[in-house]
Amino acid sequence: MTDEAAADGRAGTGGRTRRGGRWIERWDPEDAGFWAASGERVARRNLVFSVLSEHIGFSVWSLWSVMVLFMGPDYGIDPAGKFFLVAVPTLVGSVLRVPYTFAVALFGGRNWTVVSALLLLVPTLATAWVMTPGTSYPTFLVVAALAGVGGGNFASSMTNINAFYPLRKKGWALGLNAGGGNVGVPVVQLVGLLVIGTAGAAQPRLVPLVYAPLIVVVAVLAARFMDNLGPVTHDTGAARDAAREPHTWVMSLLYVGTFGSFIGYSFAFGLVLQSQFGRTPLQAASLTFAGPLLGSLLRPVGGRLADRFGGARITLGNFVAMAAATGVVIRASAAGSLPVFLAGFTALFVLTGIGNGSTYKMIPGIFQAQAVRRGLAGEAAVAYGRRLSGAAMGLIGAVGALGGLGINLAFRQSFGATGSGTPAFVSFLACYAVCSAVTWAVYLRPGGHGARAGRAAARETPARVRAEV
Repeated sequence: MTDEAAADGRAGTGGRTRRGGRWIERWDPEDAGFWAASGERVARRNLVFSVLSEHIGFSVWSLWSVMVLFMGPDYGIDPAGKFFLVAVPTLVGSVLRVPYTFAVALFGGRNWTVVSALLLLVPTLATAWVMTPGTSYPTFLVVAALAGVGGGNFASSMTNINAFYPLRKKGWALGLNAGGGNVGVPVVQLVGLLVIGTAGAAQPRLVPLVYAPLIVVVAVLAARFMDNLGPVTHDTGAARDAAREPHTWVMSLLYVGTFGSFIGYSFAFGLVLQSQFGRTPLQAASLTFAGPLLGSLLRPVGGRLADRFGGARITLGNFVAMAAATGVVIRASAAGSLPVFLAGFTALFVLTGIGNGSTYKMIPGIFQAQAVRRGLAGEAAVAYGRRLSGAAMGLIGAVGALGGLGINLAFRQSFGATGSGTPAFVSFLACYAVCSAVTWAVYLRPGGHGARAGRAAARETPARVRAEV
């Protein structure tokens, strides 16, 4: 069996070829020869179409952050009600990330990408149907909840791409995959700005209708060009094993601080500008996209920095900087200074992007080091790390996304009680302080558990199993 045959899905195990799809039965990205001959090309192709699918998923997930900007007085919904509308898809998307992680093992990465893309048609068309004054608030809540399916795409996409790449390239690959997906947030906000600026605030249905044909195109491309990896299927027990690992929950907390902040701020930013600074829908839409765009584009940079300097070091520095930027936002919020507020908020978006990349780089390194601590070496250590890190990513992504729910609920409470977002930002500052302390104590403190694991991994063959956490 040649590497080329294995990489294009024609080869089977024991002379058997899977039927009904594009299946790859042998996949060993840690083998330098395999990677150079065919693996890198196949991995890159799957990454490209994974990014496209995840991008559309994020756009649909964040659709209601745009829809609420169209809801003027004739909709009869106050700011607290709008913040709750934005929070609902965040909650649903977070919960769905767990079964979406299982779906890759059950059905194959390519197959599930096609199915999950087509599922996006349901919330898209439903939103176009109900977006009119006079629709009841419970109806809006149900349709907003449907948009949560877009949030699930992230977990299955990241789990799938994690299996395609060798450890030494995971930071960049996962950062690029997630960053390309995250760009869906500012893009849908730009679409909303374009609609408001051209057709007016009375035409919200045009926004979801733009996405319906794009969803079909992405599903067709995924079916045509992506692959399923046989070695990672039918291993749903990996998620159970990952859930038993304390590091899964430590990293979940850190991801609440980075990704939870990114998605929560992305969904709420326009409403904050409207509620606290009196911006019109057009003014708010024109300011909301820049921060999420920068955060999305810098996620691969965070992964690359983590590849070079270690994920824990970058993550700790990032949380300290996020605390400082939050201090600027608190001061600007209390003083009513929009320019300083925008500067501080933009810095927060940039830092959430970098932190998203660095935290996700830590995950495969942690489980690779865990394998070494358990006495595994070589291929056994690589297989253990890949299995557990892929499963953990879904759980970590689910918990991390709940941070976005917390942010929107905090804003809802803050504006409802004081008419300002300042109390909410104070609570976010405390969260970043906790995340900084946990990162240092677990992964950087001399003699800490993470530091010991990293040293144990470094004593193994560097080219194969070295793990920097």
